[in-house]
Amino acid sequence: MAITFTTTSGSTTVTVNDTAHGALTGDRVIFEDVSGLSSALNSALAAEFEVQSAATNTYTITLSSAADQTNSSAGQASAFYLLETGLNTTVLGSGWGAGTWGRFTWGSAAGNLAGQTLRLWFADNFGEDLIINVADGRIYYWDATGGLTNNRAIPLESLAGASNTPTVARKILVSEVDRHVLAFGANPLGSTEQDPLLIRFSNQEDAANWTPTATNTAGDIRLSQGSEIITALRTRREILVWTDTSLNSVQFTGAPFTFGTALLADNVRIASPNAAVSVNDVVFWMGQENFYVYDGRVQALPCSVRDYVFSDLNRNQAFKIHAGSLASETEIWWFYPTQTNNDSGEVNRYVIYNYGEKVWYYGQLSRTAWNDRGAGQRSYPQAVEGGYLYNHEFGLNDDGSAINAFVQSSDFDIGDGEQFMLLRRVIPDITFNDSDTSTPAATLSIQSRDFPGKAITETVSGVVTESSTDVYTNQIFTRARGRSLNFKISSNAVDVKWRLGAPRIDVRADGRR
Repeated sequence: MAITFTTTSGSTTVTVNDTAHGALTGDRVIFEDVSGLSSALNSALAAEFEVQSAATNTYTITLSSAADQTNSSAGQASAFYLLETGLNTTVLGSGWGAGTWGRFTWGSAAGNLAGQTLRLWFADNFGEDLIINVADGRIYYWDATGGLTNNRAIPLESLAGASNTPTVARKILVSEVDRHVLAFGANPLGSTEQDPLLIRFSNQEDAANWTPTATNTAGDIRLSQGSEIITALRTRREILVWTDTSLNSVQFTGAPFTFGTALLADNVRIASPNAAVSVNDVVFWMGQENFYVYDGRVQALPCSVRDYVFSDLNRNQAFKIHAGSLASETEIWWFYPTQTNNDSGEVNRYVIYNYGEKVWYYGQLSRTAWNDRGAGQRSYPQAVEGGYLYNHEFGLNDDGSAINAFVQSSDFDIGDGEQFMLLRRVIPDITFNDSDTSTPAATLSIQSRDFPGKAITETVSGVVTESSTDVYTNQIFTRARGRSLNFKISSNAVDVKWRLGAPRIDVRADGRR
């Protein structure tokens, strides 16, 4: 049945009549070869539109300007429906078929399990072109020679010379040195069913040919540990592949098997497909209960904030966890959603591991993607949130407003807290180099507690300043008493930059009462 249109003169709403079209609200459609209407409508409808509302055989779109005539099921056109809109969050399900087999004991209630996960995209370069896939979905190819205008990615099986290309994959990667395309969690040759542990690879230098022969290097291998591949990450030496229970190495070996696998560690998990990052051929990732590093061997990272992160992690939305690096500061960032985020399930916190200084710190920030500065490509790290692209490590202010910046220590004591401390002096060791104000300042606060877990009993503060005549405050005289103390350096003014060195405190034992 031909596609027709119902329009009303003076209205921008158009009803498209297309039997069993399958489109959903938010999907996009392109109309071509529009005819049979007024010349203005023929021209206006020959474009790309978003579906505003959808029924079984009709849906509505919105014109940029009002129609100049009223029609009922008139005209005709060719329609090209773009890939349907995916979920932006995980939708929970329950009961039979929800979640992984064996997750709970026999006869126990299923509870809330992941019914449908949010849509994730993966992309890798094949020369100047792109190989793209939807997690557990179709694979696409984008040809750079077509330019950026009206040049869309096409299904991989549509490439010239395509042979037995995978129709589904968890993730796609290109092995750079040997130029094979690898599909992780793909459908086997001759089948349309996805095998979650199968890795297929194309012929060398040929993204279209996936049929193994005696004269090419296409083929497949299957992992033996776990029930599904979660993700894969390329390093200089190998490709690391995580299943739900193990970490594996995939390396190019040449003829006759092309690729070989090795089990690196079992009983090791990863929190999400984007929770790993490689820096200088060392890989860091967030697991389900710990953080890990791989530098030739797998090790758990000692983490001083482990309980803080994992006790409030929203595991139902774990696919939103993503990792990034800030190589200039020797930092690894993980952005994650918490259970206390007003039930929105969106990313709202980060935790950082500084592998140069081997320390951890955390904070609150919403970012849904992160990319470190590239050599000669980007001057600043960039991150995305709410439709905006942000430059990080740029300037001293928050788009003209002051940044509420602080560093706060954990509680410390003397004699395992058996004795009270009396503090009388602090040497802050703070510098204000590169500040854009002539009188930068920061506040140093000391908080004391008499008993563990009890409320703060006293807070004393002093101001650390710098001017043209005073390099910075040499020392601050103050008084605080308690079994445990902590200190905090903070600022909330524009154009201020400060760096904390090794602060020193002058304390003495002050009895046990």
